[in-house]
Amino acid sequence: MKRTHLPLNALRVFDAAARHLSFTRAADELAVTPAAVGQQIRALEDVLGVVLFRRTSKGLELTDEAVSGLDPLREGFLRFEESVQAMQSGQSSSNYTIAVPREFYSQWLATRLASFRQNNPEVRYQLIADEDADFTEANLDVAIRLVEGPGELEGVQLAPGRRVTVAAPGAIASGAADGWISWPAFPAPEGTDALLQVGNAGQALSSALAGLGRTIMPFPLVAEALENGRLIKLAEEEDCRRAYWLIAPRPQWRQKKVKALVEHLTQ
Repeated sequence: MKRTHLPLNALRVFDAAARHLSFTRAADELAVTPAAVGQQIRALEDVLGVVLFRRTSKGLELTDEAVSGLDPLREGFLRFEESVQAMQSGQSSSNYTIAVPREFYSQWLATRLASFRQNNPEVRYQLIADEDADFTEANLDVAIRLVEGPGELEGVQLAPGRRVTVAAPGAIASGAADGWISWPAFPAPEGTDALLQVGNAGQALSSALAGLGRTIMPFPLVAEALENGRLIKLAEEEDCRRAYWLIAPRPQWRQKKVKALVEHLTQ
């Protein structure tokens, strides 16, 4: 019999019925009807070509064929349980692999990971700079991306979707702030010529801090620079569809360690 054709549910019913020597008590254990237990046993007998139970004046008895296979079957179920426990052991792991943009890590995430580790000193982190890295290839637990939503993945928004136009004080004084620094997530306004085209938020932020021009940035990346005067708002903050989301496929999202990190980051 091929492994893919093993009647595992029927074997589970057989194990319960053999322990209780009663279809009724087996049904109570499995939360089904006694008739369903009887159907599963008859189907298993048809597949195996043997009789598993006989009725006597004292009740149900196992046949010799049933007895001969019962111990190996129960050993097999124990191995199944061990297999499941082994696959779930990663949930208690203290190692996190996180894909996160460099600029978001430095401006928002780093301090929060530090505080999480203060309460969980066994935690270890591995950071991947490419937030678009493949979850399977990079063995990621979670990723943080500047997106409009989690899409087909599970996710939670880490910060409000807000953007603001900024420039360095020196650039404003010299007139350099009239030029735009454009990047893919927040390009220069339509109809304006970009002084500088860059590839990501980190390059745009560094360029603005250096006084090369004005740029539109996610507010979490510039909150500290605005507070200490290294950047100045050239317009009021506004809502936007893009925000920083913590995302993961459902299997990772259900892990206990990921749930603990999500709870901490969203407090």
